[in-house]
Amino acid sequence: MIIGRKKEKELLDDVMNSGQAEFVAIYGRRRVGKTYLIREYCQKNMVFDFTGSLETTTTIQLFQFFNELNRASDNRAANKIPENWSEAFHLLANYLYSLEKMDKKIVVFIDEVPWIDRPKSGFLSALQYFWNQHGSKMKYLVLITCGSAASWMIQNLIHAKGGLYNRITQRIELKPFSLKETEEYFLYRNLTFTPYQMIQLYMVMGGIPFYLNAIKAGKSVSQIIDALCFEEGGLLADEFKPLYYSLFKNAAYHLEIIRELVKHHYGIDRKVLFERTKTPKGGTFSRIIDNLINCGFITSVSPFGKKSKNSMYKVVDFYSIFYLKFIEGNTSSRKNVWQSLSNSAHFDSWAGYAYENICLTHLNAIHQSLGISGVYTTVNSWHFPGNEEMPGAQVDLIIERNDGIIHLCEAKFTANEFVINKEYAARLRQKRAAFQYVNKTKKAVVTTLLTSYPTIQNKYYKEEIHTEVTMDAFFEG
Repeated sequence: MIIGRKKEKELLDDVMNSGQAEFVAIYGRRRVGKTYLIREYCQKNMVFDFTGSLETTTTIQLFQFFNELNRASDNRAANKIPENWSEAFHLLANYLYSLEKMDKKIVVFIDEVPWIDRPKSGFLSALQYFWNQHGSKMKYLVLITCGSAASWMIQNLIHAKGGLYNRITQRIELKPFSLKETEEYFLYRNLTFTPYQMIQLYMVMGGIPFYLNAIKAGKSVSQIIDALCFEEGGLLADEFKPLYYSLFKNAAYHLEIIRELVKHHYGIDRKVLFERTKTPKGGTFSRIIDNLINCGFITSVSPFGKKSKNSMYKVVDFYSIFYLKFIEGNTSSRKNVWQSLSNSAHFDSWAGYAYENICLTHLNAIHQSLGISGVYTTVNSWHFPGNEEMPGAQVDLIIERNDGIIHLCEAKFTANEFVINKEYAARLRQKRAAFQYVNKTKKAVVTTLLTSYPTIQNKYYKEEIHTEVTMDAFFEG
């Protein structure tokens, strides 16, 4: 059973029905469900399945490859352990040639490829030769490579130079479940939550299937968060560092950048981020930023009216934010830790930040709710420090439409219906005026609310709000 993943399944359908050899690269952050998707979808066509091991010598990896190849071939493929990867792929090629008369596509799945490619292992060059000399000629073959280290996959396979240049025929970036897919998953597991409760859980762990799978029935949201995040031995109590160290070499630099960015809800620019961290000069900083973006931990948002080089970076990985805000230093044998922390002064700030990230990662749902799915848009943020004529203002999410309208979006996560009072309406009006004053745009500038529950439509609402999108939109379409 594969929950959601509609686009990915359609792409895999095309791969399995093509009349040519296929070389697929699939990547995405750890725990997102890459391996499950491929094994579940391809189980009837899988003829060889091998997974690399983290920080394991090439000798042991070759031994494991040998064992899996013999297991798949009923001990017909190899008589002795290969001495190198060239020999290993030679044995694999011979095995695949013996399957040529099978009346269906066959799948070779090599998982966690970045863990196999150790220094001086010769793995990449052997893979290159295997594909160019053998695999690409086997019209019945689908070679699927997979890895959580997204930057490695992109650099060495998808955008490879040399012998593997332009050899990937299909690529899949597997992202966390959306809220709609999360709801489908809960229904599949007979877990009953309201939309508000699902969003609460999503703000803690995101749409990571491995984390969602740990949720047990019969507990409240508070009890679930306590059990997973704050009790000793809880799945998410000590997941933070292992998550990064399994993906990146010298992960200490990645963690330092994440820790700094979490301090800045609205993001900071590249220069400031570099100055506030101890990342080595040169290309190392850029590489680390690319790593974190490719793995979905951070994103960049361009300030309105400025070039992409002025982008602001912010953390969008829900678990990383929650860990650094609440879990770190709070795991213990005590009960009801989250119940206490959720009443602290930090809770509202974190909840607003997390809900903004939900909005940012569900832009398609917002566009659909606004009825602008067919309109070209750009998404930006905007900050004005203020001057003698106009006070400062900030908008974290701006949707600029190509049909002459700019939405200044205001995210509000509340447990009940939101109420706009006179003071809040004045702030919205002032913010819109400042935006028009600074940018001198000829487009219509309107205020759009992104709320959990519908806002009470009093006179201030009718005066200032153009459109509203509630959390229900994230579970539709």
